[in-house]
Amino acid sequence: MLSGWERGVRVTSIKYRKMLSDFYGSPPEVLFAHQDTQLTTPSEQPRLLIGHHDLRDAMADVVRNARRYLAVVGSRSRDATYLETIHSALTAEPELVHYRVLFGPPRHQVLKDHLLDLLQVRDPHDRSLGLKTLHIGIVEDDPGTPERFFCASESRAVVPIPSLTSSEAFDSGMQFEAGVAERLIDHARQLYAGARKVETAAALRSLPAVPS
Repeated sequence: MLSGWERGVRVTSIKYRKMLSDFYGSPPEVLFAHQDTQLTTPSEQPRLLIGHHDLRDAMADVVRNARRYLAVVGSRSRDATYLETIHSALTAEPELVHYRVLFGPPRHQVLKDHLLDLLQVRDPHDRSLGLKTLHIGIVEDDPGTPERFFCASESRAVVPIPSLTSSEAFDSGMQFEAGVAERLIDHARQLYAGARKVETAAALRSLPAVPS
């Protein structure tokens, strides 16, 4: 982990920035300036997505093109077609490593059913390919921890934003290329590391869900 920070492969989280600043006796602005500069001067250009179809198509495209990693964060998914695309990707690509981090329990039954279906495709405890390929965790409801939403692979990412057309619509987002996508994959890893694991059918069934 330390080597990844030094080489700029990983971005150091706030928690570890404080620990390393105390250890080395230097402020974060000195130790981590190279990381922050890389984040604020990306060579790639984000794309604004407006319209339900564009947003959903872009998210599905992230899933279909994932080969190494697929991270999905949030508890409000209810688009059955999108969730089925994730299911199909994990079925077709056995070595695709999937992170699904919830913020509180699923808000819709279709999402809860989707997570249970993933356990039929993958065993989170299986290491036959040399690594864990399914990670499901939940960040418990906490007013101090804002919910996050994004879908990211190693090559691209989509982050929904507040609707630009209606106060209730889910139809706007930003699409990013590989540089930002890799950072979001790391973001999901850090979220999962601190989350409560819900990787058995019994653990998932015990989560409350709002009926669809």
